[in-house]
Amino acid sequence: MSEEKYHSASHCKYLTQYHKICNDYNYHIKALEVIPDHIHIFVVVPQTVASCDVVRTLKSISAIELFKAHSQLKKFYAGCGALWSGGYFVSTVERISESTVVKYIEEQKK
Repeated sequence: MSEEKYHSASHCKYLTQYHKICNDYNYHIKALEVIPDHIHIFVVVPQTVASCDVVRTLKSISAIELFKAHSQLKKFYAGCGALWSGGYFVSTVERISESTVVKYIEEQKK
């Protein structure tokens, strides 16, 4: 892979492949934006999957893959015990359109 495909944050360089994780679990990403201190993700999941399970799956597998690919991250985060924080926010698309949610996520980088 070329160097341009990697992203940078204050303490790391990364390429997290959410699509692979999502394919394995039958999740479908509608929009994704990585910001230095959090991630916005609009994902469609089977109705039998609880939102807390989606978050746990994405956080745990992405952390494992990042630590495998970048051992220095494991050393850096060893002091705090986890790559991702324990918190998350979940909301369903109810009264607004899918395109509105996608647009909101895409605008988060600006």
